[in-house]
Amino acid sequence: MIKLRKLTIDDLEEYKYWKLPVHDYHEFNGPYYPKDSAEEIEKSINNLREDFLNGTEVLSHKRIITNKSNELIGEVSWYWKSKETNWMEIGIVIFNSKFWSKGIGFQALSLWIDELFTEKKEIVRLGLSTWSGNDGMLKLAQKLGMKKEAEYRKARIVKGKYFDSISYGILREEWEALKNND
Repeated sequence: MIKLRKLTIDDLEEYKYWKLPVHDYHEFNGPYYPKDSAEEIEKSINNLREDFLNGTEVLSHKRIITNKSNELIGEVSWYWKSKETNWMEIGIVIFNSKFWSKGIGFQALSLWIDELFTEKKEIVRLGLSTWSGNDGMLKLAQKLGMKKEAEYRKARIVKGKYFDSISYGILREEWEALKNND
């Protein structure tokens, strides 16, 4: 059983560890984007620590994925794709590969989609974008009931090879219908 929760100041050292660009998940989570250096990550963690100490809300667009043992498994996130049209994009990262292929991503994103549609009544649709080399994320989007909406050919370069960028989406009414059929 997993749960989603906000990051706490007590999580920062473990969070920093998982953000370092030495972990396997970096090969799948946007490997076409430059990775932060250890120094940049340290600075970011120090800024989060200062925000916590100042009482500032941190990472309001993210939730940490934990298990019964409160082990930090990964994170889910959202950002506005188009605030004008009430369209958010969501994402997920499972940090530790020992938790891959165990259904945790499905559980976590299901909880996250429920939370976003419940708390943000204005949201009409949620999108999820990945690349054609990330088989796990492609399968996860489909398992969640998301529809493939776009495929941008040869839009991502990973290790010198071109891959497609693929976008999925789900409308509020589609999600509600899926949940009512469970």
